[in-house]
Amino acid sequence: MSVPESAVIVNSDQSTKAWYLVYTKPKGEVTAKENLNRQGYEAYLPLINISKRRRGRYVTLTEPMFSRYLFIQLNQTTDDWSPIRSTLGVAAMVRFSGYPAKVPAELIAYLRNSEDESGLQQIQVEELKTGNCVQIVDGPMTGYKGIYQAQTSADRAVILLDVVGKHTRVMVDRHHLQLAD
Repeated sequence: MSVPESAVIVNSDQSTKAWYLVYTKPKGEVTAKENLNRQGYEAYLPLINISKRRRGRYVTLTEPMFSRYLFIQLNQTTDDWSPIRSTLGVAAMVRFSGYPAKVPAELIAYLRNSEDESGLQQIQVEELKTGNCVQIVDGPMTGYKGIYQAQTSADRAVILLDVVGKHTRVMVDRHHLQLAD
């Protein structure tokens, strides 16, 4: 049995929508997203957990994945774009050669599929293993390369540094290390 053509509802509005990039004011991503959503726009702000040093300790904070950017889905022909630029938290629409910057829908789908149940992006951080070549990326020994030995606590690790031809055990902040190229 076929369905009469008049009974089929085709949402042509959805097929002409595309994702665009919004540049926000400093630390204004969440404010911009909330205000854009309140105005009826679909805004998307991917979030991640990161570790930052606060008062001498490392704490886990939830922050935007792309600092000062968020995504908005708009119909180029039917949506009113003018309120966007005056929305609280928004600095401007990102443009290239005068045209709003389109973002591939596949990227948005990938980001949304990479979220856990709490809405945070799941970024795989590679664990350091004994023998890995590491580089110090922060602190007084920035730029030095060494060999990872072990993690001694939540914040400290031991590496071997080549100092004047001799391997020396050095204790460094674990958060200052990354795998060397």
